[in-house]
Amino acid sequence: MRTESSFGSSRSTSLSFLGWDADREAEFAPYAELGLTAGRVSRVDRGTCDVVTGEGTMLRAAHGSGPMPCTGDWAAVLDDPTHDEPVVQALLPRRSALTRAVASGRSEGQVLAVNVDAVLLVVPLDVTPDLGRVERLLTVAWDSGAQPVVVLTKADTVDDADQVCEEVVGAAPGADVVVVSSVTGEGLDVLGALTAGRTVALIGTSGAGKSTLANALTGAGLVTGEVRQDGKGRHTTTWRELVPLPGGGVLVDTPGLRGIGLYDVNDGIDLAFSDVEAFAEDCRFADCGHVAEPGCAVLTAVELGQLPLRRLESYRKLRREADWIASRTDYRLRAERAREWKVIHKEMRRNPSPKK
Repeated sequence: MRTESSFGSSRSTSLSFLGWDADREAEFAPYAELGLTAGRVSRVDRGTCDVVTGEGTMLRAAHGSGPMPCTGDWAAVLDDPTHDEPVVQALLPRRSALTRAVASGRSEGQVLAVNVDAVLLVVPLDVTPDLGRVERLLTVAWDSGAQPVVVLTKADTVDDADQVCEEVVGAAPGADVVVVSSVTGEGLDVLGALTAGRTVALIGTSGAGKSTLANALTGAGLVTGEVRQDGKGRHTTTWRELVPLPGGGVLVDTPGLRGIGLYDVNDGIDLAFSDVEAFAEDCRFADCGHVAEPGCAVLTAVELGQLPLRRLESYRKLRREADWIASRTDYRLRAERAREWKVIHKEMRRNPSPKK
């Protein structure tokens, strides 16, 4: 089914407005020879997804038999009038994937958005920022393969925004930190320059100001809600969807996250705690746990005031969680492999090879 989309303006008639480039063109070439249509997945529903094509048309397509599409995927779609509806036949390789552990605590991951260039971590200033939570968000963002940007919103509600910003900068080595206010316009020009022509995802808690910030960046008129008296926000974004940016590129506004569990993080912790890792290079033992080992350069840095103890404790906490998730995942894989072999052995006993 074809419908009109928010990408239908003259500026968005080419796939390049959505992030298409020469490498994507080469990846899609075999599908083009088969007569398939290129497009970007804007929104995913149960069994179907919305795909924006180069003409700014929105196709409502079935998922097909391949991997489950996700918001941000580049898709090869069979759009043939002889079929009842378009079908996603294949997905192009993902360059990044923003993933968190599922809320149930099972050793599974939930992919929030893919092919993202930058992740905007929205942190409100109307409450004191939780630096440990910021570091957790940074770990997930770094591990996605995208560039994290910490966005401190609601700067108009506090008098010490610059001081808080310094504290956040200390907890976010390697990441840009931008102070903004959607009321006064402070910082929006800086953030606009960082996001222009890119695919960016917004993540943060409900009430952090994500939808208000998305409106400021896109002018899309997304629904916003009042923050409750207990400081928690009401969910105004209930799904993940691509929204065009005025200067090119797209934004993914995600629902508020009550929790952000780590899932199969590889380099995310090392990048989020690059200062800890830098000191660790001088530890006496390569496998130093930075707890009580002799010759630990990290502990020495804490004693000398070169590294905050809070930062080391946060590093330890996230490292323990990541190790636990990895052990759960390894156990699940071993259990699945054991079940497969059990089925094979059962079939072998049931159908023994004929004797020669």
